[in-house]
Amino acid sequence: MRALIFCCLLMISPAFAQNSAGPTLSQIKAKGFVECAVPSGTPGFGTIDSKGVFHGLDVDICRAVAAAVFGDEAGPNGVPRAKLVALNGAQRLPALQAGQVDLVIQTLTQTLTREAANGTLFTGVDFYDGQGFLVRKSSGVKHALDLSGATICVSAGSTSELNLADWARANNVKYQPVVFEQVQEGRDAYNKGRCDAYSTDSSQLASIATIMHDPENQMVLPEIISKEPLGPAVRQGDDQWYAIVKWTLNALIEAEEQGITQANVDEKLNSEAPPTRRLLGVQGDFGKFMALDNRWAYWAIKAVGNYGEMFARNFGPASGLNMARGKNELWSKGGMIYSAPVR
Repeated sequence: MRALIFCCLLMISPAFAQNSAGPTLSQIKAKGFVECAVPSGTPGFGTIDSKGVFHGLDVDICRAVAAAVFGDEAGPNGVPRAKLVALNGAQRLPALQAGQVDLVIQTLTQTLTREAANGTLFTGVDFYDGQGFLVRKSSGVKHALDLSGATICVSAGSTSELNLADWARANNVKYQPVVFEQVQEGRDAYNKGRCDAYSTDSSQLASIATIMHDPENQMVLPEIISKEPLGPAVRQGDDQWYAIVKWTLNALIEAEEQGITQANVDEKLNSEAPPTRRLLGVQGDFGKFMALDNRWAYWAIKAVGNYGEMFARNFGPASGLNMARGKNELWSKGGMIYSAPVR
């Protein structure tokens, strides 16, 4: 009898997986867009150009999620399916908890407190980073420990502020924090000489150096003082929405692993390779399991390309940052970027 019940459960489990839209997805469908908190002054991750258009890795991921949900990048009236909202570090998680945004993709470090105490869930890692220091060469500072007695600019409500305090305490370094609510305010203060150093994720420091009034006098110190696994966050309590964001990110990574690009994704619909057919919705009902079209991943890739294309566009030579992929290379090429399989 138990065996019969077990077999019956196995038979009906796919039907349970083919959910109707849950609370978050229903609200998103009703309003016609996905609302994301993204950076607005962080080169590579999120900036706004002179025409008011957002660019960056975090921005691209929001657009990919929106495309996966709606199957297009703009609604019938031409309104973008991704609504991008610039919030400061202290605003982003309260806005998520209050339902003011559907998703936070804002150089957000995954921490226990943010999940266990702040009611969020991280859906994966989109960038492996670590915190460092930017200083002026003329200061004579060569290493982080030389910063004893220095004033250091840092963003309020960020892990950078906490990491800096922990590092200084552990190394008996006395410093004066100069804390700003807005990232741009902190950079401006450093640029005007109000701080001896600026501390944030190392991925941002090289780009920050290029926009200082004396870029040739800027130097990123060699020390990395933290681990910063960055990724999208959603509210707890809606497993379906969590799965949609998680698997959209996985799909962008999986696309790079399989050589599927924004340019060839239509051609790949004709592939006979089972992993490609599953990913692009030609085979299986993987989209329906999340109340999406089976070609959800196809639409995401069509909108922004694969993970490697996003990295190249936002951090590569054409971006002006010319950042090596390092830890953010695919696992198969010695990096840490890895996708769970779509199957």
